[in-house]
Amino acid sequence: MIARRGAALGLGALWWWAVLRLAVSPDAGAVEGAVVAGGWGLSLLPVHCAARGQAVGAVAVGRWKAAWRGVR
Repeated sequence: MIARRGAALGLGALWWWAVLRLAVSPDAGAVEGAVVAGGWGLSLLPVHCAARGQAVGAVAVGRWKAAWRGVR
């Protein structure tokens, strides 16, 4: 738990360093850009997903048409 939080804190600090360096420094390069793009790309991952059977309000397979129309 402590190692995970430490890694998250360290990687977050590295990402912010790269963002600030790109914004402020005229000699920022590809490394900073790659760090920023990679961190931003990771933020787009759907990490809060659940299996269809366990999701609240999940619609059964083949029932999308009725669910779209509001039929119960």
